[in-house]
Amino acid sequence: MADASAKSHIPAKHRRPKLAASLILTRKRANGTTELLLGRRSGGHVFMPQKYVFPGGRVDRGDGYAPLAAEPRKPVRDVLTRVMSEHRARAAAAAALRETAEETGLLIARPGAIARPRPAWSAFAEAGVQPDAAPLDVVARAITPPGRPRRFDAWFFRADADAVHGSTELTGSGELEDLRWVVLDEAHSLDIPIITRFVLSELDARLKGENRPVRCARVTRKGPQVDEI
Repeated sequence: MADASAKSHIPAKHRRPKLAASLILTRKRANGTTELLLGRRSGGHVFMPQKYVFPGGRVDRGDGYAPLAAEPRKPVRDVLTRVMSEHRARAAAAAALRETAEETGLLIARPGAIARPRPAWSAFAEAGVQPDAAPLDVVARAITPPGRPRRFDAWFFRADADAVHGSTELTGSGELEDLRWVVLDEAHSLDIPIITRFVLSELDARLKGENRPVRCARVTRKGPQVDEI
C-alpha cells in the first residue's frame, strides 16, 4: 500500500488528475428559455473558492458499484470508454448522480429498492428509488492544468430536470451555497471559472442542435488546447 504522506509530497506539477464528474441540470421556462442549476462553492475550499459551479466532485472508488436502476446509454458509454475502462465510465456517471444528490438534494432516479445501501446512496434508499444514469448525456471534458493544488480529469454530464424524482426543493449538504436556477444566457455574468465558460459554450451549441463532438479542454506545452475525444 502506497504511503499517503509520500503522495502529499509529490510536486504539484507531477500530480496526476483525479477522475471527477459534474452534472448540468437544465429545464425550460414557459417562454422557451433554458435555465441551468449552479451553486457557489464555499470560501473554505482550496479548489475554486467562491466560484459558481455545477454540482459535482471527485469519483469515489465505490461509485463503480453504484446500485443503478439503469446504466449510461450506449452513446454515452462509447464516448467515455474511448479514454477509460467501462468500470470507470460507470463510476463517473454514478458520481455525477451521487454528488448532485448530496449538494442539491435532487435525486435523478426511478422507483426501486436498494438492498443493503451504502451511506453514499442512503438518500436514494430512503426515498425508495435507485439512481438512474439513463438520462445522462456527455457535454464536455476538462483537465486541470499541471501545477495546481488540486487536479481533476472532469467530465460534464447533462440531464433534464424532468428526470428528478420526488421533491424539487433545493437543499443539499451546504457544500454549495446560493443554489439557483440561472438562464443560460445570463450565467456568464456570475463569477464562474474559465473552464465553466467553455462548458457553457459546448452546452449552448448542443442545445441549439449543433452536431458537435464531445471535446476536451486542457493545457499543453503549447498552451490551451481543445481536442475532440
